[in-house]
Amino acid sequence: MPQDEPQPASRRRTRLYALTDGRTDAAQTVLTMDTTITAAAADDAHGALPTEWQEILAMCAPPGGRAVAEIAARMHIRLTPMTLLLGELADRGLIHHRPPLAATDTTDVHLLMRIRDNLARI
Repeated sequence: MPQDEPQPASRRRTRLYALTDGRTDAAQTVLTMDTTITAAAADDAHGALPTEWQEILAMCAPPGGRAVAEIAARMHIRLTPMTLLLGELADRGLIHHRPPLAATDTTDVHLLMRIRDNLARI
C-alpha cells in the first residue's frame, strides 16, 4: 500500500459533541487538569455506553484513578473538550472526582518523583 494513501482507522470514534450531548460550555461539575477521576460503576455496567466513555471508565478504575490531564493525553483529546466530557460523566454519576492534593501534600519529594516518572511513561 502506498504511503500517501490514508490508513483505515482501527475503530470508529464518536464525535465530541455527541459524547457531551452538544454541550459547549462547562458542565455542572467543574474540573481542573489536576482533578483525580475514578470510575463509579463496575466494569460490567459499561456495555451500553459509547466506546470513549468505556475507555475512560476502564482507565480510571478504582481504587487509583487518574488526573484529568493524564486522561486527555491518553485519549488524544484536548483538555477543554475532555473536561466537558468528564463533566458529563460526573453529572450522570459514572465517575467520582477528587480535588487536587493540598499544597502541603505535594511537597513530598518522593511523590513528585513518582508523578514525574509516571508522566514520562505516557
